[in-house]
Amino acid sequence: MTGLITKEMLIGEVIEEYPGTEAVFKKYFGKGCSECPGSRVEDIDFGSTMHNADIETVLKELNEIAARLNTRKG
Repeated sequence: MTGLITKEMLIGEVIEEYPGTEAVFKKYFGKGCSECPGSRVEDIDFGSTMHNADIETVLKELNEIAARLNTRKG
């Protein structure tokens, strides 16, 4: 299964589209991630590298939340 969220997506756009994902970004990237101006231009891959987080783990958790949210919408 291909995830809804990919490493190329911008952090801010993911939070906007799937609000529940903010908790994952805070967990791996820090509390200020959603308010950081960089979240509008930095992708998940860059954020993972900058915060020394495993990209596969981050994507797995983000996609679990996104899938739950999509199930509720549909």
